[in-house]
Amino acid sequence: MPGRRHFGTVRRRPSGRWQAIYWDNGGLHSAGTFTAKADALARLSTIEADMRRGAWIDPSAGQVTIKKYASEWIAHRPDLAVRTKELYEDLLRIHILPSLGQTTIAALTPSRVRSWNAQLAARHPSTASKAYRLLSTMMRNAVDDDLIIKSPCKINGAGTEHAAERPIATVAEIEALALAVPSRLRLLIELASWCQLRRGELLGLRRSDVDMLHATIRIERSRTFRRDGSSVTKSPKTSSGRRILSIPPNVLKTLEIHLNNFTAGEKDAPLFTSESGTPLTATSIQRAWSKARSSIARPDLHLHDLRHTGLTLAAATGATTAELMRRAGHASASAALRYQHATQDRDQVLANALADLVLRTVITNLKKADPSGE
Repeated sequence: MPGRRHFGTVRRRPSGRWQAIYWDNGGLHSAGTFTAKADALARLSTIEADMRRGAWIDPSAGQVTIKKYASEWIAHRPDLAVRTKELYEDLLRIHILPSLGQTTIAALTPSRVRSWNAQLAARHPSTASKAYRLLSTMMRNAVDDDLIIKSPCKINGAGTEHAAERPIATVAEIEALALAVPSRLRLLIELASWCQLRRGELLGLRRSDVDMLHATIRIERSRTFRRDGSSVTKSPKTSSGRRILSIPPNVLKTLEIHLNNFTAGEKDAPLFTSESGTPLTATSIQRAWSKARSSIARPDLHLHDLRHTGLTLAAATGATTAELMRRAGHASASAALRYQHATQDRDQVLANALADLVLRTVITNLKKADPSGE
């Protein structure tokens, strides 16, 4: 005869082991089998206590595989930017699902995550950080969905990338790059550097965004490229991304020439186009950029590094964190703080200032030693 108690039931199986079973939401659940009856009863007591404090999860809920859950998770994230969605899909397809895809969420343990992460980090540290952050986010959502009690992603610091410092161009190199690209792209180089714009923001600009009278430029859209080369135009992700920036005087002449020669007269005309008047493609931009950086022997520079350079130079002039945040379109101070470090050009200015200080001190001491000046 099965033993009965207030919550659940234990019964002895033909194998001699004791099975703990209980009813919930109209269904019969097994809590496992145990060598001793006392262990089965203890398991039922734990489940009952978890139910009372709202910490119980239906064991069958977490039986969905990570592959299936990830597919549904991506499908229900319409808020993801195009490039972010493609990045997540690549991380899943290449780095997460081959190792963990057939594992159920309930069966994914901290040790399994630790082993997977260690193997990936040994080959691709930066990618491992991105993949871990994605998996950790999905597992936190699985907890919110009542599929598991707690996340198996418990590796401190695994989601933090330690990328190498981005390269910085000198002022002379920026000028050389602007002269090395085709004339219709010269403004693109200068705006990327001196207005610190992202590539997508540059390609989203229209004639109506430029105010020559007040020397400002308005950023309110971004044009990005999908993996297949097609593009999509969208609004900035945050309100901080929508901004009006003052254009440095050294860029205004290039801007005037560009508007007169390379931008159609309609107010909605794209600021940057190809020679045929069609929107620029990622391939055409990269081709021109590769030739330009090779011409100044800086193959390490990426187009985005011009924005990084401009913000770093702005910080070197004394810009505050709040000013950098506004100019860059950053929503958080942490992103702006990375630009507040020394540059080679600024270091030279400081070195010259120190030399001037020494020279002035020497001259002052000489005058004191010989007031007659002889």
